[in-house]
Amino acid sequence: MTTAIINARIFDGTAVLDETTVLLDDDRIIAVGSEPSVDAEIVDARGATLLPGLIDAHVHTNAANLALALRFGVTTELEMQGTNTRHNRAHISENDTVADVRSSGFGITPPGGHPSELFPEDFRPGPPPGATPPRGARPAGPPPVMPFSTTPEQAVAFIPQLVETGSDYIKFMVDDGSVEGHRGLPMLDQETLDAGVAEAKRYGMLTVAHALTIDATRMAIEAGIDGLAHLFMDRPHTDEIIALIAGSGAFVVPCVVLNASMMGITGGELADDPRVASRLPDDWMTTLRSSFDRYPQGSLTDVLASVKALYDAGVDILVGTDASVALPFLGGLAHGASVHHELQYLVRAGFTPVEALRAATSTPARRFGLDDRGRIAPGLRADLLLVDGDPTATISDTLNTRAVWRRGTRVVLDGVTDQR
Repeated sequence: MTTAIINARIFDGTAVLDETTVLLDDDRIIAVGSEPSVDAEIVDARGATLLPGLIDAHVHTNAANLALALRFGVTTELEMQGTNTRHNRAHISENDTVADVRSSGFGITPPGGHPSELFPEDFRPGPPPGATPPRGARPAGPPPVMPFSTTPEQAVAFIPQLVETGSDYIKFMVDDGSVEGHRGLPMLDQETLDAGVAEAKRYGMLTVAHALTIDATRMAIEAGIDGLAHLFMDRPHTDEIIALIAGSGAFVVPCVVLNASMMGITGGELADDPRVASRLPDDWMTTLRSSFDRYPQGSLTDVLASVKALYDAGVDILVGTDASVALPFLGGLAHGASVHHELQYLVRAGFTPVEALRAATSTPARRFGLDDRGRIAPGLRADLLLVDGDPTATISDTLNTRAVWRRGTRVVLDGVTDQR
């Protein structure tokens, strides 16, 4: 049956449209602005805004977290280290109770390099005892490729293995541990990074880099990286580094919420919002109220100024959070909820609400080659978020969830009042 969403304010991923009706059939958008058929199921969106499903361009995730993200209107998560590679996610791709996912697999890093310093030696991430995964979840498939590299030859040799095992893009860790309080951490050198990035490009793969300092950022850009999965936080930006990034054409996923957490700033204010508290389980509420707290000398003001300077220079900015697992030492973040926090930070940095919304919809879809989503247009996936109010004017209205669709299937939203 066709579904007709009528009387909506429509933000199509780039701009607010004059049209007020969107028609869905099966898993696709079939029309924007057309009259519904007489037998269509009508969803009256009066007083609400229809958005493309949101995209979180930096996570570490599993089926339970994908379900949590979907409750906040995040219909796609882009994994930057994990196991949800192409051959290992059929149970996710066909499950409309969880967000969709793409993955880098594991990032290229030296033995003992980042992110090993973040975890106690005996820590083994996994679901808490007794946890029940969402319907359709199943154990992971074969062990992933662990591309530990210290030479150009090793990095080059791992690229075809990552491609063969289903990585959607290739990630490189460029981190000496200084921001995390582990200065002197084993780190890729420039020659190894250059060789790995060049080989990934030879295979037609998108490349992204973890870099938290200006020096690491410069290394990644000089290697020809396509995107930065973090924004440097060790120093204020300079005209030189902004021009270098802009001139390269690379995109940036600043993860302001992560940088804030690294500085000891918790997500407590977000957790106090009843629109968030009603949807987060206790372990995630505890995590959101905590923080990484590894770089208290950092300046959030400098980070926000750097984000705006990059955007003003023409750099594509993508919304990402670095949300991972519900543990307080990885705190200040929560799947789904922190996307809305990141949008608020972008507006605080000087973005208009519409510019911020693009960073969570059409821009990540374009930069990651997800041509079937991120916009509201005929023929695209019916991944949609309906919110009360007008987030194109007041960005916090993105949390006023009225309905979410994943591939045209309306999601059951526990803890969210259906205001139809």
